[in-house]
Amino acid sequence: MPSNTQKKNHSPIELIVIGASWGGLDALSTVLSPLPSDFSVPILVAQHRKRNQLETTLLTDILHERCPLKVIDPEDKEEIEAGHIYISPCDYHMLVEDKGLLALSSEELVNHSRPSIDLLFESAAEAYKKNLLGVILTGANSDGAKGLSHIESMGGRCIVQDPETAEMDTMPLAAIAATQTDEILPLSSITSVLIEIERERNATEGSSISNKNT
Repeated sequence: MPSNTQKKNHSPIELIVIGASWGGLDALSTVLSPLPSDFSVPILVAQHRKRNQLETTLLTDILHERCPLKVIDPEDKEEIEAGHIYISPCDYHMLVEDKGLLALSSEELVNHSRPSIDLLFESAAEAYKKNLLGVILTGANSDGAKGLSHIESMGGRCIVQDPETAEMDTMPLAAIAATQTDEILPLSSITSVLIEIERERNATEGSSISNKNT
């Protein structure tokens, strides 16, 4: 699957949203585990999960063990903090209610799923616009394609896991078909992009502070 590695000018990223389904635990672990402990861009994850008691905190617990960042199941109206990974609670939609604020909903399933990747992505795009990065990983349905398209339409950045490397390629293929993104990458390259985003964001903030002091 071709991908474009040419350097592009992107707006500073203030929030990252990731959607995954079948095979998502391994994919998320591969992407998130290598991040440095001082990685500050907050990350929201919508991962399809079974609706049973065992699954309630399992994903969060495993990622907490594997990742250097704080991994939590958020409460309704929780503030989005730097250096945190927020996992959609089992059987709840997670949305960005306003810039820097999360909301949970138990409304009807979307794309046969709750949490819905589309709802998370669409709400985040409305709040963060061009300062948002959306990432679609492995999955067995098309959830997230519409949401990633909305991120693109609002000026945000879009990345899709290379379908050839995905455990299930349905979700990545749907996302590619719904957008114009040429950032179609294997998991290790997605991690590299996230680290570069953090570096660019810090450089932009440092430049802004320097300009204010001159």
